[in-house]
Amino acid sequence: MNQKVLVTGGAGYIGSHVVRQLGEAGYDVVVYDNCSTGSPQAVLHGELIIGDLKNSECLSQVFHQHQFTAVLHFAASLSVPESVARPLDYYANNTRNTLNLLRCCHETGVNQIIFSSTAAVYGQPETAVVTESTPTEPINPYGRSKLSCEWLIRDHAKASDLRYVILRYFNVAGAEPGGRLGQMTKDASHLIRVTCDAALKRRLGVKIFGTDFPTPDGTAIRDYIHVEDLATAHLDALAYLEQGNTSQILNCGYGQGYSVRQVIDRVKAISGVDFPVIEAERRSGDPVCVTACSDKIRQVLGWQPKYDDIDQIVHSTLAWEMSKQELFLNSLAGAA
Repeated sequence: MNQKVLVTGGAGYIGSHVVRQLGEAGYDVVVYDNCSTGSPQAVLHGELIIGDLKNSECLSQVFHQHQFTAVLHFAASLSVPESVARPLDYYANNTRNTLNLLRCCHETGVNQIIFSSTAAVYGQPETAVVTESTPTEPINPYGRSKLSCEWLIRDHAKASDLRYVILRYFNVAGAEPGGRLGQMTKDASHLIRVTCDAALKRRLGVKIFGTDFPTPDGTAIRDYIHVEDLATAHLDALAYLEQGNTSQILNCGYGQGYSVRQVIDRVKAISGVDFPVIEAERRSGDPVCVTACSDKIRQVLGWQPKYDDIDQIVHSTLAWEMSKQELFLNSLAGAA
Protein backbone atom coordinates (compact mmCIF):
# COMPACT_ATOMS: atom_id res chain seq x y z
CA MET A 1 0.00 0.00 0.00
CA ASN A 2 1.51 3.33 -1.05
CA GLN A 3 -1.33 5.74 -0.36
CA LYS A 4 -0.03 8.86 1.36
CA VAL A 5 -2.56 10.68 3.50
CA LEU A 6 -2.44 14.01 5.32
CA VAL A 7 -3.94 14.09 8.80
CA THR A 8 -4.52 17.57 10.20
CA GLY A 9 -4.71 17.60 13.99
CA GLY A 10 -3.19 14.13 14.05
CA ALA A 11 -1.40 14.80 17.34
CA GLY A 12 -4.71 15.35 19.11
CA TYR A 13 -6.97 12.95 20.97
CA ILE A 14 -9.04 11.51 18.11
CA GLY A 15 -6.52 12.20 15.37
CA SER A 16 -3.74 10.27 17.11
CA HIS A 17 -5.92 7.17 17.41
CA VAL A 18 -6.72 7.38 13.70
CA VAL A 19 -3.03 7.90 12.83
CA ARG A 20 -2.16 4.77 14.79
CA GLN A 21 -4.76 2.73 12.96
CA LEU A 22 -3.68 4.17 9.59
CA GLY A 23 -0.06 3.27 10.28
CA GLU A 24 -0.98 -0.23 11.36
CA ALA A 25 -3.00 -0.61 8.14
CA GLY A 26 0.05 0.29 6.03
CA TYR A 27 -0.70 3.88 5.05
CA ASP A 28 2.05 6.45 4.58
CA VAL A 29 0.96 9.18 7.02
CA VAL A 30 1.92 12.85 7.31
CA VAL A 31 0.57 14.66 10.38
CA TYR A 32 0.16 18.45 10.30
CA ASP A 33 -0.51 19.91 13.74
CA ASN A 34 0.42 23.05 15.66
CA CYS A 35 0.41 20.96 18.87
CA SER A 36 -1.45 23.68 20.77
CA THR A 37 -3.59 20.96 22.33
CA GLY A 38 -2.07 17.82 20.81
CA SER A 39 1.15 16.08 21.80
CA PRO A 40 4.05 15.02 19.53
CA GLN A 41 4.40 11.89 21.68
CA ALA A 42 0.92 10.80 20.58
CA VAL A 43 2.01 10.49 16.93
CA LEU A 44 3.00 6.82 16.81
CA HIS A 45 3.29 6.51 13.02
CA GLY A 46 4.35 8.64 10.07
CA GLU A 47 5.93 12.08 9.88
CA LEU A 48 4.91 14.99 12.12
CA ILE A 49 5.09 18.50 10.69
CA ILE A 50 4.56 21.29 13.21
CA GLY A 51 2.44 23.89 11.46
CA ASP A 52 -0.76 25.89 11.63
CA LEU A 53 -3.58 25.76 9.09
CA LYS A 54 -3.81 29.54 9.17
CA ASN A 55 -0.35 29.65 7.58
CA SER A 56 -1.45 29.13 3.98
CA GLU A 57 2.08 29.36 2.60
CA CYS A 58 3.45 26.64 4.89
CA LEU A 59 0.43 24.43 4.26
CA SER A 60 0.76 24.84 0.50
CA GLN A 61 4.43 23.85 0.67
CA VAL A 62 3.51 20.64 2.50
CA PHE A 63 0.94 19.77 -0.16
CA HIS A 64 3.39 20.42 -2.97
CA GLN A 65 6.18 18.43 -1.30
CA HIS A 66 3.97 15.34 -0.96
CA GLN A 67 1.52 13.65 -3.25
CA PHE A 68 -1.44 13.05 -0.99
CA THR A 69 -4.25 10.79 -2.08
CA ALA A 70 -6.56 11.92 0.70
CA VAL A 71 -6.91 14.30 3.65
CA LEU A 72 -8.38 13.54 7.06
CA HIS A 73 -9.22 16.84 8.73
CA PHE A 74 -9.39 16.84 12.54
CA ALA A 75 -7.75 20.16 13.48
CA ALA A 76 -10.31 22.38 15.22
CA SER A 77 -11.39 24.12 18.40
CA LEU A 78 -14.18 22.16 20.09
CA SER A 79 -15.41 23.58 23.40
CA VAL A 80 -19.03 24.76 23.36
CA PRO A 81 -18.69 27.18 26.33
CA GLU A 82 -15.46 28.59 24.91
CA SER A 83 -17.10 29.10 21.52
CA VAL A 84 -19.88 31.11 23.17
CA ALA A 85 -17.27 33.36 24.82
CA ARG A 86 -14.93 33.55 21.79
CA PRO A 87 -16.98 33.05 18.61
CA LEU A 88 -14.57 34.87 16.30
CA ASP A 89 -11.74 32.53 17.29
CA TYR A 90 -13.92 29.55 16.45
CA TYR A 91 -14.89 30.80 13.02
CA ALA A 92 -11.23 31.59 12.35
CA ASN A 93 -9.76 28.30 13.54
CA ASN A 94 -12.54 26.04 12.29
CA THR A 95 -14.14 27.63 9.24
CA ARG A 96 -11.39 29.83 7.77
CA ASN A 97 -8.75 27.15 8.24
CA THR A 98 -10.93 24.57 6.52
CA LEU A 99 -11.16 26.97 3.60
CA ASN A 100 -7.35 27.19 3.53
CA LEU A 101 -7.16 23.41 3.51
CA LEU A 102 -9.67 23.04 0.68
CA ARG A 103 -7.73 25.55 -1.43
CA CYS A 104 -4.60 23.44 -1.07
CA CYS A 105 -6.52 20.29 -1.96
CA HIS A 106 -7.83 22.02 -5.08
CA GLU A 107 -4.41 23.37 -6.09
CA THR A 108 -2.75 19.95 -5.86
CA GLY A 109 -5.56 17.70 -7.11
CA VAL A 110 -6.42 15.99 -3.83
CA ASN A 111 -10.00 14.87 -4.36
CA GLN A 112 -10.79 12.85 -1.21
CA ILE A 113 -11.44 14.32 2.22
CA ILE A 114 -12.83 12.98 5.48
CA PHE A 115 -14.06 15.74 7.76
CA SER A 116 -14.57 15.66 11.51
CA SER A 117 -17.93 17.27 12.13
CA THR A 118 -20.14 17.13 15.18
CA ALA A 119 -23.61 16.37 16.48
CA ALA A 120 -23.64 20.03 17.55
CA VAL A 121 -24.76 20.89 14.00
CA TYR A 122 -28.20 19.50 14.94
CA GLY A 123 -28.64 21.97 17.79
CA GLN A 124 -31.65 21.06 19.90
CA PRO A 125 -33.49 18.54 17.70
CA GLU A 126 -37.19 17.91 18.18
CA THR A 127 -36.58 14.17 18.41
CA ALA A 128 -34.18 12.52 20.86
CA VAL A 129 -32.67 10.28 18.16
CA VAL A 130 -31.33 12.13 15.14
CA THR A 131 -30.71 10.89 11.62
CA GLU A 132 -28.54 12.52 8.98
CA SER A 133 -31.67 14.13 7.53
CA THR A 134 -32.58 15.83 10.82
CA PRO A 135 -32.56 19.62 10.26
CA THR A 136 -29.23 21.28 11.10
CA GLU A 137 -29.97 24.17 13.45
CA PRO A 138 -26.91 24.61 15.70
CA ILE A 139 -27.41 26.66 18.85
CA ASN A 140 -23.82 27.66 19.57
CA PRO A 141 -20.85 29.09 17.62
CA TYR A 142 -18.99 25.78 17.77
CA GLY A 143 -21.80 23.99 15.96
CA ARG A 144 -22.28 26.84 13.50
CA SER A 145 -18.57 27.00 12.68
CA LYS A 146 -18.56 23.25 11.98
CA LEU A 147 -21.72 23.44 9.87
CA SER A 148 -20.07 26.24 7.88
CA CYS A 149 -17.19 23.84 7.18
CA GLU A 150 -19.66 21.24 5.94
CA TRP A 151 -21.17 23.81 3.57
CA LEU A 152 -17.72 24.74 2.26
CA ILE A 153 -16.89 21.11 1.55
CA ARG A 154 -20.23 20.36 -0.07
CA ASP A 155 -20.21 23.48 -2.24
CA HIS A 156 -16.64 22.87 -3.39
CA ALA A 157 -17.49 19.25 -4.19
CA LYS A 158 -20.32 20.40 -6.46
CA ALA A 159 -17.87 22.58 -8.40
CA SER A 160 -15.01 20.04 -8.57
CA ASP A 161 -14.18 16.34 -8.47
CA LEU A 162 -13.85 16.35 -4.67
CA ARG A 163 -15.56 13.48 -2.87
CA TYR A 164 -16.05 13.53 0.87
CA VAL A 165 -17.26 11.69 3.93
CA ILE A 166 -18.45 14.04 6.66
CA LEU A 167 -18.58 12.26 10.02
CA ARG A 168 -20.79 13.86 12.64
CA TYR A 169 -19.34 12.80 15.99
CA PHE A 170 -21.38 12.38 19.11
CA ASN A 171 -19.58 12.44 22.50
CA VAL A 172 -16.18 10.81 22.14
CA ALA A 173 -14.55 9.15 25.15
CA GLY A 174 -12.34 6.25 26.15
CA ALA A 175 -8.76 5.35 25.35
CA GLU A 176 -6.80 2.81 23.33
CA PRO A 177 -7.02 -0.53 25.20
CA GLY A 178 -3.28 -1.09 24.80
CA GLY A 179 -2.58 1.91 27.03
CA ARG A 180 -0.54 3.82 24.45
CA LEU A 181 -3.02 6.59 23.65
CA GLY A 182 -5.78 8.54 25.35
CA GLN A 183 -6.94 12.06 26.14
CA MET A 184 -3.81 14.19 26.63
CA THR A 185 -5.30 17.68 26.90
CA LYS A 186 -4.66 19.11 30.36
CA ASP A 187 -7.88 21.11 30.62
CA ALA A 188 -10.22 18.72 28.82
CA SER A 189 -13.85 19.29 29.78
CA HIS A 190 -15.42 16.03 28.56
CA LEU A 191 -17.69 14.58 31.24
CA ILE A 192 -16.15 11.11 31.41
CA ARG A 193 -12.64 12.53 31.60
CA VAL A 194 -13.71 15.01 34.31
CA THR A 195 -15.43 12.34 36.40
CA CYS A 196 -12.40 10.06 36.12
CA ASP A 197 -10.22 12.95 37.27
CA ALA A 198 -12.48 13.31 40.30
CA ALA A 199 -12.26 9.58 41.02
CA LEU A 200 -8.45 9.87 40.94
CA LYS A 201 -8.54 12.85 43.36
CA ARG A 202 -7.28 15.30 40.74
CA ARG A 203 -10.25 17.58 41.34
CA LEU A 204 -12.50 18.19 44.31
CA GLY A 205 -15.63 17.00 42.58
CA VAL A 206 -17.79 17.13 39.46
CA LYS A 207 -20.26 19.82 38.49
CA ILE A 208 -23.60 19.00 36.93
CA PHE A 209 -24.53 21.92 34.71
CA GLY A 210 -28.31 21.89 34.88
CA THR A 211 -30.61 19.61 36.85
CA ASP A 212 -33.89 20.94 35.44
CA PHE A 213 -33.74 19.48 31.94
CA PRO A 214 -36.92 17.69 30.78
CA THR A 215 -35.29 14.24 31.18
CA PRO A 216 -36.01 11.38 33.63
CA ASP A 217 -33.38 12.55 36.16
CA GLY A 218 -33.25 16.23 35.18
CA THR A 219 -29.78 16.10 33.61
CA ALA A 220 -28.76 16.29 29.95
CA ILE A 221 -28.49 13.10 27.89
CA ARG A 222 -25.69 12.32 25.42
CA ASP A 223 -24.60 9.48 23.16
CA TYR A 224 -21.04 8.38 24.01
CA ILE A 225 -18.80 6.65 21.43
CA HIS A 226 -15.49 4.96 22.17
CA VAL A 227 -12.57 6.67 20.42
CA GLU A 228 -11.33 3.34 19.00
CA ASP A 229 -14.66 2.70 17.26
CA LEU A 230 -14.65 6.26 15.96
CA ALA A 231 -11.12 5.82 14.60
CA THR A 232 -12.20 2.64 12.81
CA ALA A 233 -15.04 4.60 11.20
CA HIS A 234 -12.43 6.88 9.59
CA LEU A 235 -10.53 3.98 8.07
CA ASP A 236 -13.82 2.54 6.83
CA ALA A 237 -14.65 5.93 5.30
CA LEU A 238 -11.25 6.15 3.63
CA ALA A 239 -11.63 2.68 2.12
CA TYR A 240 -15.10 3.68 0.94
CA LEU A 241 -13.76 6.73 -0.91
CA GLU A 242 -10.82 4.79 -2.34
CA GLN A 243 -13.32 2.44 -3.95
CA GLY A 244 -14.73 5.40 -5.91
CA ASN A 245 -17.99 5.72 -4.01
CA THR A 246 -20.10 8.87 -3.73
CA SER A 247 -19.93 11.48 -0.98
CA GLN A 248 -21.71 10.84 2.31
CA ILE A 249 -22.68 12.50 5.59
CA LEU A 250 -22.79 10.01 8.45
CA ASN A 251 -23.56 10.03 12.16
CA CYS A 252 -20.97 8.47 14.48
CA GLY A 253 -22.66 7.26 17.64
CA TYR A 254 -24.21 4.17 19.16
CA GLY A 255 -27.81 5.29 19.44
CA GLN A 256 -27.83 4.88 23.22
CA GLY A 257 -28.06 7.93 25.47
CA TYR A 258 -26.81 8.31 29.03
CA SER A 259 -27.63 11.18 31.36
CA VAL A 260 -24.97 13.11 33.24
CA ARG A 261 -26.06 11.47 36.50
CA GLN A 262 -25.90 8.01 34.93
CA VAL A 263 -22.33 8.60 33.74
CA ILE A 264 -21.29 9.87 37.16
CA ASP A 265 -22.88 6.85 38.84
CA ARG A 266 -21.03 4.43 36.52
CA VAL A 267 -17.67 6.10 37.17
CA LYS A 268 -18.30 5.96 40.93
CA ALA A 269 -19.25 2.29 40.74
CA ILE A 270 -16.32 1.24 38.54
CA SER A 271 -13.70 3.32 40.38
CA GLY A 272 -15.08 2.60 43.86
CA VAL A 273 -14.73 6.29 44.75
CA ASP A 274 -17.68 8.38 45.97
CA PHE A 275 -16.48 11.84 44.93
CA PRO A 276 -18.53 15.02 45.55
CA VAL A 277 -21.07 16.19 42.97
CA ILE A 278 -22.01 19.87 42.76
CA GLU A 279 -25.21 21.03 41.07
CA ALA A 280 -24.84 24.22 39.00
CA GLU A 281 -26.85 26.30 36.54
CA ARG A 282 -27.21 25.28 32.92
CA ARG A 283 -24.51 26.42 30.52
CA SER A 284 -25.45 28.49 27.50
CA GLY A 285 -25.65 26.42 24.34
CA ASP A 286 -26.18 23.01 25.95
CA PRO A 287 -29.00 20.95 24.33
CA VAL A 288 -31.27 18.67 26.36
CA CYS A 289 -30.82 15.30 24.65
CA VAL A 290 -28.88 14.24 21.57
CA THR A 291 -28.42 10.61 20.49
CA ALA A 292 -27.49 9.18 17.12
CA CYS A 293 -29.26 6.93 14.68
CA SER A 294 -26.24 4.99 13.36
CA ASP A 295 -28.10 2.84 10.81
CA LYS A 296 -26.64 4.68 7.83
CA ILE A 297 -22.95 4.37 8.76
CA ARG A 298 -23.39 0.68 9.47
CA GLN A 299 -25.08 0.13 6.11
CA VAL A 300 -22.92 2.40 3.93
CA LEU A 301 -19.48 1.71 5.42
CA GLY A 302 -20.10 -1.66 7.01
CA TRP A 303 -18.93 -0.15 10.30
CA GLN A 304 -18.99 -2.62 13.18
CA PRO A 305 -18.19 -1.08 16.59
CA LYS A 306 -16.41 -3.25 19.17
CA TYR A 307 -16.66 -1.09 22.30
CA ASP A 308 -20.38 -0.23 22.37
CA ASP A 309 -20.67 -0.21 26.15
CA ILE A 310 -20.48 2.67 28.64
CA ASP A 311 -18.61 0.51 31.17
CA GLN A 312 -15.90 -0.33 28.61
CA ILE A 313 -15.53 3.38 27.86
CA VAL A 314 -15.21 4.23 31.55
CA HIS A 315 -12.81 1.35 32.25
CA SER A 316 -10.47 2.36 29.41
CA THR A 317 -10.54 6.01 30.46
CA LEU A 318 -9.76 5.19 34.09
CA ALA A 319 -6.93 2.86 33.06
CA TRP A 320 -5.40 5.54 30.82
CA GLU A 321 -5.70 8.27 33.43
CA MET A 322 -4.20 6.00 36.10
CA SER A 323 -1.24 5.21 33.85
CA LYS A 324 -0.69 8.92 33.24
CA GLN A 325 -0.79 9.55 37.00
CA GLU A 326 1.76 6.79 37.63
CA LEU A 327 4.09 8.22 34.97
CA PHE A 328 3.83 11.64 36.59
CA LEU A 329 4.57 10.30 40.07
CA ASN A 330 7.51 8.29 38.72
CA SER A 331 8.91 11.39 37.04
CA LEU A 332 8.69 13.28 40.34
CA ALA A 333 10.46 10.45 42.14
CA GLY A 334 13.18 10.44 39.51
CA ALA A 335 13.72 14.18 39.87
CA ALA A 336 13.95 14.00 43.65
